[in-house]
Amino acid sequence: MKDPIVEEVRQFRNEHSRQFDYDLDAICEDYKAHQVQAGCRLVRLKPKATAKKAIHPTASSLRSSVASDG
Repeated sequence: MKDPIVEEVRQFRNEHSRQFDYDLDAICEDYKAHQVQAGCRLVRLKPKATAKKAIHPTASSLRSSVASDG
């Protein structure tokens, strides 16, 4: 099942990228120019603090859980 919002974002991104011949440096410069015009940050360079939490257990936490089970 295709999400219409995701499809719209992908279409916009593709059209925008095509304008710059898919040159990543040129695309980023364009986003930076839009950011200056908007007067606020449009792109976050660092992940949010909540995104830093480990999704997968670490090896030491797995060893601890195995040791406590046995």
